[in-house]
Amino acid sequence: MRTSSPHRANLLGLAFMTPAMVLLLGFFFLPVVLTSVFAFTNMSTATGISGGSYVVTGNLLRLLTDEGLDAKTIDALGQSSYVIDQTGLEKARAAGVDAKFITEIAERLKDRSFTSSTAFERELKTLPSRPTRVRDLKIAAGAFEQSVLNVRYASRGEIEAALSHMLENPPQGAIEKVATASYTGWTWTTENFKNLVVAPDTWRIIGNTVFYVVLTLAFNVLVGLFLAITTFYLPSAGSSFFSVLWLLPRITPVVLYAVMWKWFTWENGFVFNIAQDLGLPAFNYMKGSVASAWTVVILANGFVGAAFGMILFSGALKAIPVQQLWASEVDGASRWQQIRYIILPHMRWPILFVTSYQTLSLLSSYEQIWLTTNGGPGSTTTVWALEAFKTALNNYTGNLQYGLGAAMALILVAVGLILSIVYLRLFRFDEMISKPKIEF
Repeated sequence: MRTSSPHRANLLGLAFMTPAMVLLLGFFFLPVVLTSVFAFTNMSTATGISGGSYVVTGNLLRLLTDEGLDAKTIDALGQSSYVIDQTGLEKARAAGVDAKFITEIAERLKDRSFTSSTAFERELKTLPSRPTRVRDLKIAAGAFEQSVLNVRYASRGEIEAALSHMLENPPQGAIEKVATASYTGWTWTTENFKNLVVAPDTWRIIGNTVFYVVLTLAFNVLVGLFLAITTFYLPSAGSSFFSVLWLLPRITPVVLYAVMWKWFTWENGFVFNIAQDLGLPAFNYMKGSVASAWTVVILANGFVGAAFGMILFSGALKAIPVQQLWASEVDGASRWQQIRYIILPHMRWPILFVTSYQTLSLLSSYEQIWLTTNGGPGSTTTVWALEAFKTALNNYTGNLQYGLGAAMALILVAVGLILSIVYLRLFRFDEMISKPKIEF
């Protein structure tokens, strides 16, 4: 009888693993790599994602003034000069200026320069073939105007050449400083992480995130475990009914689920009317106070997570050898003793998985908060993932900061990996996957 070689078995196993590896690469590793790349850039709506040009604007000059660039250089950059050179003559011809007038300019004013349009136009008026209309005279003068203000340069070399031509004896490093500051595209930087450290809202958002994750995770795991154990001891008919009932939050579309919570908690909603009938404070419980807003956020996310936990815990409970439970009953064990000494030890792996999965899920989740409180009232329920989403993709100011949002997302990935390692050590994962000490 022929048996397959280990080499062929390895190839077959590799073939079966290939689709999973492709999905893992495409949906996890590649997004993480791209996020890591974007996190070290200043990409935004203003810079674009494909590079930019060099432009000196009035706002840039004010910024450079605040950064200490000397007043003489700033003043020179903000002014225009008029130089009679071959480039200006070509521009005048292209603008339709009379050829005879251009010839007179070339003969009488060649290589001269003027610091203001008034002085240049006054000189043009002395030429015999000057145009009679003021508009034509200004068109002719504009062809010789030289300025770096609001002119778009394609490369750094072009703007540095223009700056060198405009500035006489500039201070050391001034041209390089202006050229660097005038770049409108994205650049590599670590400023995103520095800005997050010093931002006044950072620690408040971190506190919100920790509060949200810890309380919602406790609700998910404890309530899910309680539901699974409770339905485990119920008759099969009752167990199936309650299991399906608790699945509803999980299978309900997110938008519809959020609308249901709004109907439940907003003005004239279910809770509002009940509180009004009982003489209790009646208001918009979703956004009317910080405490009620957090309650809605935690419960809305908690019921979804509890349903997920109940599904996994229920499946794990059915895998426990029923003979152990029968033997414990013969020994007179109570339900609580069965749970403590038999069920919970068998549930270490499912609890580890649900805890780890739900932690990572909660760290990156924001859709329920966004659809219900939108991080309010104010920003009291804004968590890190929601702030990253708003920064990168939904900024009301119109300037989406892709780089800063990616930096916030990358921090979430790092925190998630650290917590996963902590969970593996806390639940002694190595012991759970080790070989049994007794082999049959």
